Amino acid sequence: MDRVEFMDALNLVAKEKGIDKEIIFEAIEASLVSACKKNFGTSQNIKVVIDRETGDVVCFAQKTVADSVEDSQLEISLEEAREINPNYAVGDMVDFEVTPKDFGRISAQTAKQVVVQKFREAEREILFNEYITKEREVVTAIVQRKERRNVIVQMGKIDAVLAANEQIPGEQYRFMDRLKVYVLEVKQTTKGPQIFVSRTHPELVKRLFEQEVPEVHDGTVEIKSIAREAGSRTKIAVYSKNENVDALGACVGQNGYRVNVIVNELGGEKIDVINWSEDPKEFIAAALSPSKVLAVALNEEEQSAKIVVPDHQLSLAIGKEGQNARLSAKLTGWRIDIKNETQARETNFLEEDSVKTAEAVAETREDETVTEE
Repeated sequence: MDRVEFMDALNLVAKEKGIDKEIIFEAIEASLVSACKKNFGTSQNIKVVIDRETGDVVCFAQKTVADSVEDSQLEISLEEAREINPNYAVGDMVDFEVTPKDFGRISAQTAKQVVVQKFREAEREILFNEYITKEREVVTAIVQRKERRNVIVQMGKIDAVLAANEQIPGEQYRFMDRLKVYVLEVKQTTKGPQIFVSRTHPELVKRLFEQEVPEVHDGTVEIKSIAREAGSRTKIAVYSKNENVDALGACVGQNGYRVNVIVNELGGEKIDVINWSEDPKEFIAAALSPSKVLAVALNEEEQSAKIVVPDHQLSLAIGKEGQNARLSAKLTGWRIDIKNETQARETNFLEEDSVKTAEAVAETREDETVTEE
């Protein structure tokens, strides 16, 4: 490839890839300095200049003007310098053209290598900039293959890693399956962007509600907190900023359509949607749904709550292997201790009056929770 062809190709690709030509020229010049020293065994200070219009390459040896010359390879006396140009002073640099005869072939090879490298770097940068905007978002990915315990999924132009600990327990991933994933991190590496995604992150549920529920998307309904045990159950607390909009109804949808779309996307994971309340007692009572709550007593210093439920609903409040109580505690941020009514009275868990008077809490919250299975 001659200089004209090289310049034409450089202009074309720089335009297509959006690379600043000056960056490429500077990179080629820096590489040619190393190539010149390596191929021609010089210890001189070398400078390489490429004509930006013609592509001609000139190699210079640079010498510093000195009062006393100690190394003739690197220095030139003031007298000799002023014979070239009377304006030189001590400390100035003087350029001597030393372009080797065979330098054209070397410069062409080096230029090609640098340009290829810069184009690859530019492509990696373009890809990285495209995908970094997807970080902490939900995207649709296509299952490609398994690598050990990891699942590799395709996200448009690039593959992403669904690590074993980010997979929903028991979920099967088959070739060409389409699934929604939450983008955890996009990292730039020497081989291009590396993307890590999740199916277990609580934010996946939040983003899915944003996609399915217009009122959540536009901010009318706010998701206050989420507690999730992926593959099993999620509790989500919602709040409406508009008194005319029912937060719970908006998220569930007519006949449960909206929440069921999300349940199906998560492979049947149960989702409890509850109304958030700024009153911790009401919020905790709602969080323990589907169990009815008779009384709530708070210890704000310890951020703990004592809960009393009907005798026949203790196991329901606690849940299988403690899941309901565990998720409720995580959702509300309060440590929860639950007893049934008989146990509470026998152990003076709460004062008797508080058990009786708190029955209203359950009655007001009874219809404000929806569980989708």
